[in-house]
Amino acid sequence: MVSQEGAALKLFQSHRASLVDYARTITGNESAAEDVVQDAWLRFRNACNAVTLREPLHYLYRIVRNLAVDENRRTALEVSRCPVDVEAITHSIASDAPSPEDIAIARNELRLVRAALGELPERTRIAVEMHRFGGHTLAQIAGSLGISVGLAHTLVADGIKHCHYRRKRSK
Repeated sequence: MVSQEGAALKLFQSHRASLVDYARTITGNESAAEDVVQDAWLRFRNACNAVTLREPLHYLYRIVRNLAVDENRRTALEVSRCPVDVEAITHSIASDAPSPEDIAIARNELRLVRAALGELPERTRIAVEMHRFGGHTLAQIAGSLGISVGLAHTLVADGIKHCHYRRKRSK
């Protein structure tokens, strides 16, 4: 003997596709229709466990209809509270691309930093370039240049100070 819940599940599964189609005609949205049918199943299952239904399929369609209409009302209310103009939002969002002004400023600063690096003694310039552009650690710089880690730190710090000073002085 099949349990009442088992019979309800079998009925739901055999009509699920047509229930989704029915809900889609009301909501106009596939994902909303899927949600409505899922919610309908939960309500239908609870009703079947509580009472014996005379026309379970008719009752299931009624649940889907009511939930779909409720979904439409909820969507209309959300739209009326906060109308969304996608075009306006899209145009108001800042672009990830830098502006021509930002590009000009960055190029000028790069030119200044290159000039400042060119003014440094070779060992200091190499230490700064390895640290800032190469991502090397102070220990790696020290090993490469044959100096102590403390001296590598001093060279990098002095080189960066010089670049900052030259940048500020040119403004």
